Amino acid sequence: MGRLRRSYYDRFSRFYDRFVALHSSDTTGLARKFLADRLPPRDAGSILDVCTGTATLLPHLKEKVGRDGRVVGVDFSRGMLKVASAKVRSLPNVHLVEGDAGNLPFAAETFDAVTCSHAFYELKGKTREGALQEILRVLRPGGTFLMMEHDVPANPVVRALFYLRLTLVGAGRAVAFLRREEETLKGCFAKVEKVETPAGRSKVMVCWK
Repeated sequence: MGRLRRSYYDRFSRFYDRFVALHSSDTTGLARKFLADRLPPRDAGSILDVCTGTATLLPHLKEKVGRDGRVVGVDFSRGMLKVASAKVRSLPNVHLVEGDAGNLPFAAETFDAVTCSHAFYELKGKTREGALQEILRVLRPGGTFLMMEHDVPANPVVRALFYLRLTLVGAGRAVAFLRREEETLKGCFAKVEKVETPAGRSKVMVCWK
């Protein structure tokens, strides 16, 4: 991804958690826990969180892999990873890696599950397509990909901020992806299921390889 996009996210990292809370009205992390709960517990599983941002999801994922399991968060923004490191410093077997969603720095069939929370729609078209192929590559056979995304906000002020931010990161066509995401995912995965979150402003796409 380009330097300008990376610079944007580095700066945005200071406000990201507050923006998500404003958008979703979820100040307690209920939606992210809901996403993690779509995964079956594993005694020694491995989970990758793509575009991990400030790592808000990682503590919930750690509960799913057991004492000997491993959780990895990958993001291309050093600013996001800096904020994330403070959240996961005390968690055993939780690791942060700097990397691009369209070129994941992991071997094939490494992870039992891959997650992506409120970030996939922000990827540009070619990067998004590449990220889907990379997620399929690093997933083990029978593995699960969980993608949680916002619905387009109903509040006009928040909706304007939503569209503005997509424009600023060069992902102005993301709304079109949000409208056809189920169709796109069904073209890549063996089975896809859409689940609404309790907050009602996000949804989780559960995809099986």
